[in-house]
Amino acid sequence: MAALAWSSSGLFVRIITADLMTMLFWRGIFSGSALLILFFIIEGRKALSILRGSRLPAFAVAGLSALGMITGIGSLRYTSVADAMVIFATLPFVTAGLAYLSIGEKPARSTLIASVVALAGVGLMMWGSTLGGSLFGKALALTMTFCMAGFTIIMRRHRDVAMLPAMGISGWICAAFTWSFAQPFDVSAANLALIATFGVVQNAAGLALYTFGSRRVPAAEATLIAALEVPLTPFWVWLLLGELPPQHTILGGVVVLAALFGHILMEFRGNAVGEPQPFRPRP
Repeated sequence: MAALAWSSSGLFVRIITADLMTMLFWRGIFSGSALLILFFIIEGRKALSILRGSRLPAFAVAGLSALGMITGIGSLRYTSVADAMVIFATLPFVTAGLAYLSIGEKPARSTLIASVVALAGVGLMMWGSTLGGSLFGKALALTMTFCMAGFTIIMRRHRDVAMLPAMGISGWICAAFTWSFAQPFDVSAANLALIATFGVVQNAAGLALYTFGSRRVPAAEATLIAALEVPLTPFWVWLLLGELPPQHTILGGVVVLAALFGHILMEFRGNAVGEPQPFRPRP
């Protein structure tokens, strides 16, 4: 469901006419505020005491999430979409490696197989796209990938720490970064309403669902499922705006979907026969 929420980004980017930095500024404000409101609703009277007792893992998640938003934006500005998406498709492998080194969580073989197939599908989706963007843009895309892997592992390891407010603060950090490049008071009421929906439905809902879900599945598996965003994004644009993607994009998307749902099916069958859970933290 987090990937489903995130996949609506293409729709909002198409219909919002405000400049990029203004859109990102208000998106950060609305998404950060929505996440903190949700946190106060869930925790009630305990919310303030939880915030006062925030620990280092929560601050690390907030910083990594904000850095991931900023570098993700920058990667699309300084390199091609194809470069950024192919680098981002390595996320399950990066997460699996870092999770094993940091918390001793070994990825299931089915997760690694599905990740390889999904990476091939993303490559097929990007077939014929312009490559060769700047090295700086590729570095930003790689930084975004490591940021998402990092905060996924931290949330998985510290499941007793409230991470929802950290995600909310990360939206405000992103807004603070884009403030000097934005024109926040020149946006129309219609665009502001769309950006508010963008922030709440796409970013806040996606981050909240991902925060809840990443505690319950291995880190590499969480990032693999998040890759569902890649084929769904052009699908919604085609369904609702009539923008038909190329055939290789459709075929690659089918491959990614097959990898993800095949993996989920194997996991369900494995759990049904009593396979052990793949999370094995070091003592």
